[in-house]
Amino acid sequence: MNVHVKAGATLLDDTNAAFAEDVAIGLSQHPKQLPPQYFYDEAGSKLFEQITLLPEYYPTRTELRILRDRGTDIAAGVPQGAALVEFGAGATTKVRLMLHQCSFGAYVPVDISGDFLNEQADGLRKDFPHLAVYPVTADFTKPFALPAEVKDMPKVGFFPGSTIGNFDPHEACAFLKSARDILGDGATLIIGVDLEKDERVLHDAYNDAAGVTGKFNSNVLVRINRELGGNFDVPGFIHRAIYNRERHRIEMHLVARKAQSVRVLGHSYAFRAGESIHTESSYKYSLDRFAALARGAGWTPQASWTDADGMFSVHALKAVV
Repeated sequence: MNVHVKAGATLLDDTNAAFAEDVAIGLSQHPKQLPPQYFYDEAGSKLFEQITLLPEYYPTRTELRILRDRGTDIAAGVPQGAALVEFGAGATTKVRLMLHQCSFGAYVPVDISGDFLNEQADGLRKDFPHLAVYPVTADFTKPFALPAEVKDMPKVGFFPGSTIGNFDPHEACAFLKSARDILGDGATLIIGVDLEKDERVLHDAYNDAAGVTGKFNSNVLVRINRELGGNFDVPGFIHRAIYNRERHRIEMHLVARKAQSVRVLGHSYAFRAGESIHTESSYKYSLDRFAALARGAGWTPQASWTDADGMFSVHALKAVV
C-alpha cells in the first residue's frame, strides 16, 4: 500500500496499515491471536532488553556465554573476508562478539526498523572503522536483496536469540529455505536455538517475579490503542504463559478478566471472561529435532555447541549445493 488510509479518526500510513490488517484478522479468528512482531515498538524493545537481564530469563546470557566460550570453534568454520548477514538485527552485543572473533569483510544488518538499524550501524562503524556496514531495511522473514557490494563475498548468516522458536515448524522451515536462497549456495548460517528442559525453568523464564514479561506482553494492547485508536482496557487483561507439552512450546496469552467488548478502527470484538489472545509461541527443540528441520530446509548441520547444562544451543549449518 502506497497511500495513506483513514479509518475513523486514525490516519494509517504504510506501516500501521499492515498492523491494522493483522490486528483485524487476528482478533476475528477463533481463538484470537496477534503476530508477535508487534511487541517491538520503542517501549516494547526497551521492555525486552529488561527481560534479557532478569535472573529467570536464561536464553540471552546462556547464548552469549556459548558465543564467547566457543568463539574459536565457531570462527574456524567462517571464511575469511565473508559478509555477515544478520536477520532481524537488534542490540549489537552478540554480533560484536562475532565481529571480534571472525575476520569479516562486511556486515549487513537486516531489520524492518530503518531508524534503529542506522543508529546501530553508525555505532559499529565507529568501533570497527575497517568494517564495511550496509544496513538493509526489510522484513527478514520475506525475500530481500543483499547489497551489490557483497555479491562476490562468501556469505555467513547470523540468527541469534532463538527467534527461530517464534515460528511454527512450517514457518521455521519456510524461513530457513528463504535464508538459504538469500545467502546462496555454500553459505553458512550460525543460529541460536533454545532447548527442551525442565518445565519449571521454562515457566519461571516467561512468568518472572518482577512482572516485566507481563508488561511486555500487554504493551501490544497499549500500541493498538495508541496507533489504531483502540479502546482496550489494558488492566482488564492478564498475562499468562504456559508450556504446551504436545507442541514443545511456551505460549503467551493475554486473558480477559471479565466479559467485555473492544473497538478497533470501527470494528467491535467481543471477549468472554477467561478468553485469551494468543500473542506468541516459543518452540523448544532437541538437537536432533532441529537438525532434522534444518536438513528439510536445504541445510547440512556442521556443528552444534551447548552450555554445560544443556539449556541452549548454537548451530553451524551449511547450504546444500
